[in-house]
Amino acid sequence: MPPEWDLIVIGSGSAGLVASRTAARFGANVLLVERSRLGGDCLWTGCVPSKSLIAAAHAAQVARASRNLGVSASRVSVDFAQAMGHVQDAVNAIAPHDSVEALGALGVEVRMGEARFTGGHTLDIDGEEHQFRQALIASGTTPRLPTLPGADAVEILTSDTIWSLDEHPGRLVILGGGAIGSELGQALARLGSHVTIINRENRILPREDPHASAILQASLDRDGVEVLHGRSAVEIASPDGIAGDVVLDDGRRIRFDRLLAALGRDAHLDTLSLRLAGVDTTEHGYVRIDGSLRTTNKRIWAAGDIAGLPKFSHVAGVSGSVAATNALLGLRRKFDDRVVPRVTFTSPEIAAVGLAPSDAVDGKHRVYTIEHSATDRAIAEGDTDGFSQIVVDTRGRVLGGTIVGPRAGESLGELTVAVKARLTTSALAGTTHAYPTFSDSLWNAAIADVQFRMRRGVVGFGIRTLMRLRRATATAARAPQ
Repeated sequence: MPPEWDLIVIGSGSAGLVASRTAARFGANVLLVERSRLGGDCLWTGCVPSKSLIAAAHAAQVARASRNLGVSASRVSVDFAQAMGHVQDAVNAIAPHDSVEALGALGVEVRMGEARFTGGHTLDIDGEEHQFRQALIASGTTPRLPTLPGADAVEILTSDTIWSLDEHPGRLVILGGGAIGSELGQALARLGSHVTIINRENRILPREDPHASAILQASLDRDGVEVLHGRSAVEIASPDGIAGDVVLDDGRRIRFDRLLAALGRDAHLDTLSLRLAGVDTTEHGYVRIDGSLRTTNKRIWAAGDIAGLPKFSHVAGVSGSVAATNALLGLRRKFDDRVVPRVTFTSPEIAAVGLAPSDAVDGKHRVYTIEHSATDRAIAEGDTDGFSQIVVDTRGRVLGGTIVGPRAGESLGELTVAVKARLTTSALAGTTHAYPTFSDSLWNAAIADVQFRMRRGVVGFGIRTLMRLRRATATAARAPQ
């Protein structure tokens, strides 16, 4: 008789790890199956290594710019191999948190191998049959590669494979002007590469506020990153399989020593044999789920990237927790992906949540923007290229916002809570913020809306009436008796 598990989790990325830990804390009998490395993309090829590389690049840039603050530094020298060593050190420091031993201490059993469904409540792991009461698919996605003529004849780097480099590419061409292309392009430029980004959109980070895109574009220009907007690659020519040229749709040829694809990520479900389990997929190749993350098989759930949710580690983690809770406790909690914070970790960082100004064009919303050139902390640090912006409805409820500046993601939590809890600007304005800080600009944006509402309608009329009465009373009190 094959072993039966309360929950089998397929994949040990953010969704799978959080789901497994959640289930173990409920006292469930949990099996976690991983075919590669425990920790998933976030640990090995995504969040951790990219932010470690960005930290090294930031240090180089700070050293170069120190003279602006009266500090003279000798010529900045970058040891790329040592910077990549820092990246690996960060990964190695975090990896034990996701190890077999750490998970085992919580009561999670781990099997390394390939999982494949064999029925509605059974699956095979490298030839060994297992039964489950509930299962969770959290197998993630992989980088999308270009399908251009010549692409098969050249080694194309991705956000998964770039970490094997031990020297920076002299000339790096990046296909894609989204978050990954922008982050890695700027970081590698600061570490010594000549970077060209081929962006088929008409601006960098087209999903974000145009003002934010313009600020980032100016920063990339200063870092020497060349961005070709509105252009597409049509062919790749490489005589040695490493270096070569990208041919653009306008006929230009862009020379590269290494080529990096940052074109998004795709789901790959072929090896799971979902059909045998009665699990449907969407037209875009993701696992089909309902609002509670359950698939078309009532025993099987999906979370994270593979379910077609916004591709962020924090979304994967939260969805994994919701799915595991629903599966084991028989609940139907909805996963709310309407309020998802996102941060692009460029310099400056771009952080946003909720409604954007472009969505607020019906006259029922107001937008308040505080430029960091008017923020004392930004002025003190000589870093005024940024802003804090909120979108509110007619009653003053915060519906969204964007923050651009140093560590903008650290200030986004307050804004996310405000959107999620439907707080008003009165609540933000009534909360004392530390001074001088960058988050002080959010406070000033909230105050601007409170003052606007105080000048209008019944409240404004009441305040003006009260002021007139107090003026009259004061005048009467001063009159000679």
